[in-house]
Amino acid sequence: MQHFAEKLKELRLEKKLSQFQLAQAVCLSQSAIKQWELQTRIPNAKAVIDLAKFFNVTADYLLGLEN
Repeated sequence: MQHFAEKLKELRLEKKLSQFQLAQAVCLSQSAIKQWELQTRIPNAKAVIDLAKFFNVTADYLLGLEN
């Protein structure tokens, strides 16, 4: 899940969002965002889809399966 952590942080920073702001925007906890970025927790499918929709990218992109 290294690709996911990198992509998530990259997209979040591009939008100049804190972990807290992103969490609020997608109805998740700041703790979850932090753990995903630190690779201590793996997101479920719904979270990946919600984040992909928010950032207007594909789930495959978030997961590092496409450029």
